[in-house]
Amino acid sequence: MTLSMDRRAELLGACRLFAGVGPADLASLADHAVEVDFPADRVIARQGEIGTGFFVVVAGSVRVIRDGDELAVLGPGEFFGELSVLDGKPRVAQVVSIDDTRCLALASWDFEAELLAHPSLALAILRGLADRLRTKTEQQHH
Repeated sequence: MTLSMDRRAELLGACRLFAGVGPADLASLADHAVEVDFPADRVIARQGEIGTGFFVVVAGSVRVIRDGDELAVLGPGEFFGELSVLDGKPRVAQVVSIDDTRCLALASWDFEAELLAHPSLALAILRGLADRLRTKTEQQHH
C-alpha cells in the first residue's frame, strides 16, 4: 500500500529528529521520501560502508549492531542513517530488519538539498541530534 503525501509528512513529523519542523518543511521532505520494504533478516545498512540514505521506520523493527554487539532495537517512528548522510563518512553500525519492515527513505542528496533549501529544517535536525547526543551522554554518566 502506497502512503499518501500527507501520511508520509505525518510519519516524518512523528520522528523525534524532526520535532519542531513546520508543516511546509515536512511536506517538502515527504515529497522526496520513498517507501522501501525489507523482508526479515535483511541488512539495510552495513557498518563501514558509505551511506546514501536516511531511514525512518514506519512498520516492523530493526536491530542496530556494531562490531557484533546489539546496540538497539528500533521500531516505528525511530530513525537511522543520519550520521553517514550528514557527514559522508562510513556507517558506524549495521542495521538489520528483525521482521518485515517498511521504512521511509531519503537519499543523501535529497536530504542535503532539503537542508540547504530550508534552514529551519536544518536547525530542527541539529537540535534533534544534540538532544540525542545529550541523552546518550547523560545515560553514560548515571
